[in-house]
Amino acid sequence: MNPDYSLNPHVLARYLQKEPKNFTKEDIIRYVRENDIEMINFRYPGADGRLKTLNFIINSIEHLDNILTCGERVDGSSLFPYIEAGSSDLYVLPRYRTAFLNPFSQIPAVDILCSFYTKDGKPLEMSPEYTMRKAHEALRQVTGMEYEVMGELEYYVVTEVESYFDIPDQRGYHESMPFCKGQELRELAMKYIASTGGLIKYGHSEVGNFTLDCQSYEQNEIEFLPTRMEDAADQLMIAKWILRTLAHEYGVDLTFAPKITVGKAGSGLHIHTRLSKDGKNAMVENGKLTDNALKAIAGYLDLAPSLTAFGNTNPTSYLRLVPHQEAPTNICWGDRNRSVLVRVPLGWTSGATHMMRDANPLERVEEHDYSNKQTVEFRCPDGSADVYLLIAGLAVAARHGFEMKNALQYARERYVDVNIFDDANKAIADRLSHLPTSCHESALCLEQQRTVYEEYGVFAPALIDGLIASLRKFNDAELREQLKNEDISVEELVEKYYYCG
Repeated sequence: MNPDYSLNPHVLARYLQKEPKNFTKEDIIRYVRENDIEMINFRYPGADGRLKTLNFIINSIEHLDNILTCGERVDGSSLFPYIEAGSSDLYVLPRYRTAFLNPFSQIPAVDILCSFYTKDGKPLEMSPEYTMRKAHEALRQVTGMEYEVMGELEYYVVTEVESYFDIPDQRGYHESMPFCKGQELRELAMKYIASTGGLIKYGHSEVGNFTLDCQSYEQNEIEFLPTRMEDAADQLMIAKWILRTLAHEYGVDLTFAPKITVGKAGSGLHIHTRLSKDGKNAMVENGKLTDNALKAIAGYLDLAPSLTAFGNTNPTSYLRLVPHQEAPTNICWGDRNRSVLVRVPLGWTSGATHMMRDANPLERVEEHDYSNKQTVEFRCPDGSADVYLLIAGLAVAARHGFEMKNALQYARERYVDVNIFDDANKAIADRLSHLPTSCHESALCLEQQRTVYEEYGVFAPALIDGLIASLRKFNDAELREQLKNEDISVEELVEKYYYCG
């Protein structure tokens, strides 16, 4: 029986009647011919984490075939500061499975994400996307498991203050229109993201909302479904581009910045992870976490200080990682505990069918295993993250957990079942180690733990060198202390990194 693609929101998948992972060059050419597509856009990330663009007007079928087969040359030194100008020519080659119909272009266009290759035709070792692929392969080699990821993409929509349908400060969680002013933009973004292949779980307004300098700041979130780590990273990159482009069309501002102002919730990029084997969740069994899950958690905790080098990449990141601001500071984990670094969120390991029957008495429901829904969440990254390197780093950390001799004990000793920001639990918090407080400290941690990332050839040494140098350039070792009671300086800093990631 052939799959039903009638409800598939991915425009190309629905037209071609196949999953994106099975797209071929011939499929792309057929779609272009039969849908009067006039332009091909190559997309690829730079070191700043934003998608770059190379436009092609299609001159002929032969020209289109050449574009899709050979790719094109680009200047790598202009994209990545750690590539020398004397050897900077790179090729960008399209990955057909990422092709999508551009939802904005007035000229009908198909966009395709690309990979970087050297003059010798080999993958660029320090490319973030290739680093992620290597990280997944090394994890498979050690564990025999697949790594699946989903992201929670938080952002602020910034508009002129309206005098009606206001909501209390920092009380925006799951509000609806007309109290939620960014709902229409969020819903359209979700539609566009899904049309490009993004697997969306849901969207909603978040806790953060406040007024500053006659501007209204409203926090929203779009959360994705778990998928192969490589695809998850691509989807987050496209989603950020779509949200920014839509905001521009709406005439409003939008930012993924980690922090906007003192005392208000910052925007995170929480990453949920899952190990699977033979299509089954390997992190939970009979309603309980497995040793596999505890090993991965141990790896996350052990490498947490250096993971900030990929997930918290500018000085404002560390203004978010402070107590009582919906962000972690201590290196620990727990169940359903939002004060910890690694959280095991509420799952559907038991009782799902009972709840469904209770809510819908007329339904007859067979028992089903919903354990695949269980994930483990890493909570410190933010919108400044290099998505590819962050997910690669988490895969390295999960693999590292399986190679730690004392992983299970290490994880159990760092389990916390209380709010560690509560003064009554200060003794527990004091025995835990802490995340870095600056880019300077993050660089030191990466220097100390770099060998784990470089094992199996995953992170190229030159890439690690470049990241450390980039973090040190911020010269922010004493920044937190310097900014105490200096709101104007904080605002200037936020403005400088407002469009990060």
